[in-house]
Amino acid sequence: MRNGAKAALVGGVFLGMVGAAGFGVYELVGDVGGGGDGVEAAAAEKPAGPPTRAEAAKAAKAFFAAWSRRDTAEAAQLTDNAVAARTALTDYFEAAHVSHVRVTAEEPVGRTVGYAVEATVSVGEHRGTWKYEGELEVVRGETTGRPLVDWAPEVLHPDLQAGDTLQAGEAEVPPIRLVDRAGQELKRSEHPSLGPLLDKLRDQYGKQAGGKPGVELWIDPESSAPRQTLLTLAEGKPGTVRTTLSAAAQRAAEQAVAGRAEASVVALRPSTGEILAVADHRADGFDASFLGQLAPGSTMKIVSASLLIDKGLTAAEGAAPCPPSATWQSQTFNNLPGLAPNEHATLADSFARSCNTAFVKFADELKVDDLTRQAQEVFGLARDDWRIGVPSFDGRVPASGGPDTAAALIGQGQVQLNPLTLASVTATARTGAFRQPVLVPRELIDGELAQARGLAPGTAAQLRAMMHRTATSGSAAGALAGLGGDIGAKTGSAEVDGQATANSWFTAYRGDLAVAAVAEQGGRGGESAGPIVAAVLRSGA
Repeated sequence: MRNGAKAALVGGVFLGMVGAAGFGVYELVGDVGGGGDGVEAAAAEKPAGPPTRAEAAKAAKAFFAAWSRRDTAEAAQLTDNAVAARTALTDYFEAAHVSHVRVTAEEPVGRTVGYAVEATVSVGEHRGTWKYEGELEVVRGETTGRPLVDWAPEVLHPDLQAGDTLQAGEAEVPPIRLVDRAGQELKRSEHPSLGPLLDKLRDQYGKQAGGKPGVELWIDPESSAPRQTLLTLAEGKPGTVRTTLSAAAQRAAEQAVAGRAEASVVALRPSTGEILAVADHRADGFDASFLGQLAPGSTMKIVSASLLIDKGLTAAEGAAPCPPSATWQSQTFNNLPGLAPNEHATLADSFARSCNTAFVKFADELKVDDLTRQAQEVFGLARDDWRIGVPSFDGRVPASGGPDTAAALIGQGQVQLNPLTLASVTATARTGAFRQPVLVPRELIDGELAQARGLAPGTAAQLRAMMHRTATSGSAAGALAGLGGDIGAKTGSAEVDGQATANSWFTAYRGDLAVAAVAEQGGRGGESAGPIVAAVLRSGA
């Protein structure tokens, strides 16, 4: 009898509170209890395991309905973080000036539910229709087992991240018209890979480029990332920002990466350091070409070979034996499968064939900071002082001891580059001089450009000879078949923890054009990144 009376009392309280406060009170009441058989029975009945497809559909539908009604309180209670959800939903309607919204659910895939949004944004006399798609996941509440929306900022919009806010009103910065070195407009619609770059350039130079702000809806990021415009309600007058880019090279770069997953490429002019093209094809939209931080694999041997020559340890035609394996401080290094050992190899032989063990064998004769100083003082890397016109990462080559001393010589361990820095390394090898890459005219850049002493003439000549051999008869020859003239290259593949397939790296120059690319999980350098570089070189920009 006690158990029955208690169950009836809880049921009565629950029904009364639902009528007053809404569906979400169930979680509060479901967790109420002070011991006794009724609480134990309720706990035993709590659902477990992932929500079913039907449960996910029902929970998402209820959330979308409340969102569409602008009922922020109820929508928030249908999530697993009601406080954060209610704040974000309130900002969605108030700060983003959303006056009407309709959210349409798709059929669930497991516990993931996709949706389409059509909203009206109203700022004064200006109105616009905002359409986008997203998805959310449904999980079980930890205490009740009830299906709830797994709250995250991207539930409201797929590009929102923690700390970001939606804002609508007059833009702080006028729009810009991006043009290449010849004055040709580079439109976002024609060059989709330039979208993030255009946002950065607008953020950096929009005010000084002239123009008049428009009325927009945008994401205001918590980080230093540029604001992302989501909807233009009233066009502003754009100012013009000139870049060093080449429309022809940019088209070639975009087309080259489009056929590869997670690929990035940069092309620049060795004689000036001017960036001619930058393209990324990635699911996450990350600017890996300028900001990526990945081990470059054997492409780092350009820097390592110059160090060995400068230190007098060997020369292009000097000894650099290629044994099947090499051990440094208890770590054993091997070559790529299928590479035959050659105990009589020269440095040029081992460079062209990309023999890891030949380089590792020289670790005994180097100080822990030798490679770091070579990278910084000769190639201008890893000093965090590049000013290219937008944020960039200029490499990491730390003076790390232990096995990493040897690993760094072959572009592994703690060494990190990206296509921008690798293209610069290649440009330095091509001309012998370091010229810090730039994306905009020098007069737009605050502060001094980075400086480095560059290569000694004899070292530069030997590097060019080794890279030419690599391009014409070594590991890069297949990818560069049919490209003649003043050409040089280096391949690389870098193993990354957690990846079944290595990252593919490739860099090359042809005349006054240097290009570097990475294709994540692309395998050997010539297989994935090589065709990207070759395509840009063929553009002749």
